[in-house]
Amino acid sequence: MKFSESLKKNQDFQNVYHNGRSFANRYLVMYVRKNGTEYNRLGISVSKKVGNSVVRHHLTRLIREVYRLHEDTFNNGLDVVVIARVSAKDISYHQVESSLLHLANLHHIVKNEKTICIPD
Repeated sequence: MKFSESLKKNQDFQNVYHNGRSFANRYLVMYVRKNGTEYNRLGISVSKKVGNSVVRHHLTRLIREVYRLHEDTFNNGLDVVVIARVSAKDISYHQVESSLLHLANLHHIVKNEKTICIPD
């Protein structure tokens, strides 16, 4: 992730949960909050309810890769927390991509919304 860092501390996650805005779809929930810096910070949360560690890490890698590939289209200065829902357990890369970009469009955090609108 060229322009971003990871959210690691529980306090940072809680700050985004309590002070940020959220939108959700069938597979993901996204919280977004301005962080006052020039770079984005991405946090990914996948509960044990979703599956065992192999499933959770696979889903985490998919979300991180989709973000990495579309990172230059996101606005700067944001804390973004993505939470995977239980229904995301068996979804493909393209479904994760569509879901994440849909939520980014809802938050209006992409630089050019028309270029990354992916149909289901």
